[in-house]
Amino acid sequence: MTKGTSSFGKRHNKTHTACRRCGRTSFHIQKSVCGSCGFPSAKMRKYNWSTKAKRRRTTGTGRMQHMKDVPRRFSNGFREGEVAQRKPRVASS
Repeated sequence: MTKGTSSFGKRHNKTHTACRRCGRTSFHIQKSVCGSCGFPSAKMRKYNWSTKAKRRRTTGTGRMQHMKDVPRRFSNGFREGEVAQRKPRVASS
């Protein structure tokens, strides 16, 4: 049996399928673990030896629906449910 062409014809079983969390075809069916994001683990899979991979999926690469308005709320002291204070009128000369 050769290692090349004739062996490739026998490959018709899928080991990986699409992951529910990251969408990549890295979810190992028998192990039930994603090789890319680590699903179903609660924490995302990331390693310091792959800086580029961390950069691709870090905070700021998505929509940031919540995070993008946190700095504005921080500058106002995270106030909620209040009526804004009226600014005193400055007399024009």
